Amino acid sequence: MTSQYRIRADFDDRTLVVYQAYSPAVADAALRAGRFTAPFSFTRMTWIKPSFLWLMHRSNWARKPGQTRVLAVRITRDGWEEALTRGRLTTGDPAALAEAAVHVQWDPERSLRGAPLNHYSIQVGVGRGLIRAYADDWVTGITDITAKARRIADLVGAGRTAQAKQLLPPERSYPLPAAVGRHLGVDS
Repeated sequence: MTSQYRIRADFDDRTLVVYQAYSPAVADAALRAGRFTAPFSFTRMTWIKPSFLWLMHRSNWARKPGQTRVLAVRITRDGWEEALTRGRLTTGDPAALAEAAVHVQWDPERSLRGAPLNHYSIQVGVGRGLIRAYADDWVTGITDITAKARRIADLVGAGRTAQAKQLLPPERSYPLPAAVGRHLGVDS
């Protein structure tokens, strides 16, 4: 695949930030505990996204019912890469996907106004067999960024996109091990 399929994320030497949107009950419990706990569901796939703007599109800037709280979840790079290594593309063989611990899909990245762009953003579905590892071992911190997300949306709505852009997380190209990149069609 071309550079249109490149993981863009906020990361450091040890960790990477993924975004998720939840109900207040799930978000509050996670923030109190510093990790995911009930009522977070450990029995169904959870989707993690390193693209802030894609999650804003998906959650309608934290205004979609059940997705009114946006969390920045810092996870280990080892966990992230384990998920990608175990992942199968949703566009691949249906039998392999049915058996996969992790589902991976590429969707058009979004602009500040929600328009599709000409490059793709990765979504990673962590399956039931790995959710405990995600919640208990990979997560190193959880931050509520709902107010920031809504502030950016308000600035965009007011036509102040330059100010809105200054508040966006610093996402850059993530350097995957070559074998993982080939497996997912990602340029490293």
